[in-house]
Amino acid sequence: MRLTRIDLNSWLFHLAGRTILVDPWLVDPLVFYGQPWLFTASHNTPLAVTPETLPPIDLILISQGVDDHCHKPTLERIDRAIPVVASPTAAKTVRQLGYQQVTTIAHWETFTLDDTLKITAIPGAELQPGRVENGYLLSDRTTDENLYYEPHLFPLKTPIERLGRVDVVIAPVVGQVFPLLGQVIMGPLEAMHLVETLKPHFFVPTAIGDIRADGILPKLIQTIGSVEEFRDRLLASGLPTQLRVPAAGETLELTAIVR
Repeated sequence: MRLTRIDLNSWLFHLAGRTILVDPWLVDPLVFYGQPWLFTASHNTPLAVTPETLPPIDLILISQGVDDHCHKPTLERIDRAIPVVASPTAAKTVRQLGYQQVTTIAHWETFTLDDTLKITAIPGAELQPGRVENGYLLSDRTTDENLYYEPHLFPLKTPIERLGRVDVVIAPVVGQVFPLLGQVIMGPLEAMHLVETLKPHFFVPTAIGDIRADGILPKLIQTIGSVEEFRDRLLASGLPTQLRVPAAGETLELTAIVR
């Protein structure tokens, strides 16, 4: 299993002999809901990966319909013949952009690619009342390795243990509290709960990046914790889970997974 961190929520997952592009934001700027006054973000450092320099992609995986996961300007510059698996809200946007093979998976539904890769949609964050987006469990049937990706926050009522054995967790460790919505991104305490419940071999933070953000919303967001706080909590727990924090553009090769 290899994981390439692009930045913020964007990744390349290499498993089951496939390359999966996850929640791609590869083109500046990022504007929420088409309202620059509300939230506009850009990368401080040029990305190592652009739509034009992507490796061959077998699948695009999108967890949510919001702009920092389902970024229209990026998706407009990617080959629309690439298959897409997405949450219901993201699938609607991708279809409107003209993608030819779009599969919607709701919570606990599955998608299988060539009998070697199984993707299960896991309940994620409730970003709007009654609209719970997706996390994903990716299972490599050739190696029996399992990767859990949750870019925001798992609902407290979600039976996390239902995921079974998980080797790698990719999830936030720096929380964010939004006006009206409350906490929508998990911080160190919630991340530790994931570790204690799933006991993965590796934990890799997501939702961190070298970006600048302008508008009203960034001024109102409350940040909870840090990578350093999570590292200290993980060390103090005595659990064997390894924390890996790749730089933007870095590829992790996780070869130490043992049964």
